[in-house]
Amino acid sequence: MKKNTFHIISLGCAKNLVDSNVLAQLLEEQDLIYARSARQAEFVLVNTCGFIHDAREESLTTIKELLKSKKPEQKIIATGCLAERWREKLIKTHPGLNGLIGTRSLEDIVPLVQSLRDKDQKSKLYPYPLYPILHYPQGASYTAIQGGSSYLKIADGCHRACAFCAIPGIKGSLVSRDVDDVIEDALFLQSEGVKEINMIAQDVTAYGHDRGENDRLAKLLAKLLPQIPEVPWLRLLYTYPGMVSEALIDLMASENQLLPYLDIPLQHADPQVLKAMRRPSDIDWVRQTIKKMRAKIPNLVVRSTFIVGFPNESEDHFRNLLDFIEEMRFDHLGVFTYSPEEETSAYLMEDAIPEEEKKERMNQVMELQSSISTHKNQALIGRSLDMLVEGIDEEQNILVGRSYRDAPEIDGLIVAQGSAQVGEMTRIRVESSGPYDLFGKQL
Repeated sequence: MKKNTFHIISLGCAKNLVDSNVLAQLLEEQDLIYARSARQAEFVLVNTCGFIHDAREESLTTIKELLKSKKPEQKIIATGCLAERWREKLIKTHPGLNGLIGTRSLEDIVPLVQSLRDKDQKSKLYPYPLYPILHYPQGASYTAIQGGSSYLKIADGCHRACAFCAIPGIKGSLVSRDVDDVIEDALFLQSEGVKEINMIAQDVTAYGHDRGENDRLAKLLAKLLPQIPEVPWLRLLYTYPGMVSEALIDLMASENQLLPYLDIPLQHADPQVLKAMRRPSDIDWVRQTIKKMRAKIPNLVVRSTFIVGFPNESEDHFRNLLDFIEEMRFDHLGVFTYSPEEETSAYLMEDAIPEEEKKERMNQVMELQSSISTHKNQALIGRSLDMLVEGIDEEQNILVGRSYRDAPEIDGLIVAQGSAQVGEMTRIRVESSGPYDLFGKQL
């Protein structure tokens, strides 16, 4: 272990990965040096996820393992969603922790680390302040570069009240970043040679809503895209039903940089279930909007996410979901079984559906989607696609990467014969396919 070093373990979603990068920037400004492993670092940060049960268990297991192997001079700090959600509980159940900060003021890491470096135990942030809204550290880059791709956070928090979701209680209400700060980050990514920018937020289509601005996302993109001509791909992740505007559709249809990729988590397709979820229940709007987009944008890829086993989901409701998926024929689809979350309104509802039934419903959805995805991928055989290279095997002349059709970490991959460098764009021809991945050869 070396003095004045730090290591960050980032768990959970891409938004956490961006926050971890911000924490690293703040620590480096304090003259701390990044260490490649936890065992080498004086300060070890665990950026936790507290969204669902499995993610919480992963976070708790990681903290326990670090505390078990902790060296005398090491300091273990919990950050992120679980530290925000279970602040008192973590302190009581993990007495070996040296400190924790939450999600709404990442700058709290600076006084915490300073107090631990000075060995001033009284100044530990135990517990740290409860902030009403999220605050963005001035000058920090809200990005996370991975090879030729990067995430760029444009907003965080959520002003909605979905019955199953604890995010508003963890993150607070929506806070959008300034337009100039977002553009500055995008220009930085262009200067670093990044080929793909993935804009992220709890809901990117709500960008600017907290400032009373209408359709601000489309206006941001119209201002940004001409300034980053060297970034061929810009992808939007997590759009909200009912918030995909005509201006956004027209921009996606006319601007090649703005990828024809719609990630719209619907959560269900039966109006009664959606109303119980406190989600938009106008399924006809979804049908009409996707139909309109597919007509205007022939190469459009549509991804959605669904929850099965919500307390009021009957067999008929579930059948309506299956019929809707069959009708809409999504390119990509994720499905989760419902689990009751404390501090949500749905937690008070009786969880009447057995776990085995939830899993069976999930399996039925994935079996249906697998057949749809297989058919869609087979239709790509013989086509040429641009691929962003993310991995190489030089001995076998194998490239691994993604086309515009696949978002990082959640969708499929392309495996192709050829030669290129990680972060480069290359052209491939699809020769075969599976349910989720494509296989081909470099042109």
